[in-house]
Amino acid sequence: MGIREILKESFIEGYASGTLEIGSIFICILSATVIAAYIYMLYKNINKNSFYNRSFNLSLVTIAIVTAAIILTIQSNIVVSLGMVGALSIVRFRTAIKDPMDLAFLFWSISVGIICGAGFTVIAIITSAMLTIVIVVFSMLPESRKALILVINASSYKEETRIMQIVNESCQYARTRARNISKTNLNLAVEVRVQEQKELIEKLMSLDSIVTASLVEQSGDVTV
Repeated sequence: MGIREILKESFIEGYASGTLEIGSIFICILSATVIAAYIYMLYKNINKNSFYNRSFNLSLVTIAIVTAAIILTIQSNIVVSLGMVGALSIVRFRTAIKDPMDLAFLFWSISVGIICGAGFTVIAIITSAMLTIVIVVFSMLPESRKALILVINASSYKEETRIMQIVNESCQYARTRARNISKTNLNLAVEVRVQEQKELIEKLMSLDSIVTASLVEQSGDVTV
């Protein structure tokens, strides 16, 4: 047998397809589905007090199942795996993830699909249990008060000293971020940390020169 025949035979054997039993495939997909359903319920309960995106939550389940199927296919046939790598490399996902916690759940779902597809379901279960403990424990820890942006619109720039005096007296922390002054108008943006938000607004509105006063979170959501 010549060198050409040896290389050809080795190449064909290297790309030979493996066989997967129906039972193994079913167990793998079922395991990924069960863990993904658990992720679905956990994400829903964690986000019950904030904006909840049901479509994103459903995508976590489908991503885990599809990823498990891809890993199974890669294990059974190298030729198909190379084709999948090439196909996935040209796909661009442009959906913006605004909440970092959503990104964590997304990677969790992908990881479950990969681990279950590789046949290490126990690792996926242990990892999911540990992640649940971490999320629950750290979400119960007291959160430090976030800095807010105090936006003030006054009819006289001469009132800035009085305004800042009230702000400094009512807030634990205050720092002027922006100042826009004209002959008939004063606009201030002050970063503050305050406990009694309503009391601060009432003190400012007691000044005759104050037109509007708003407290805004740095994400842009108006709180008062």
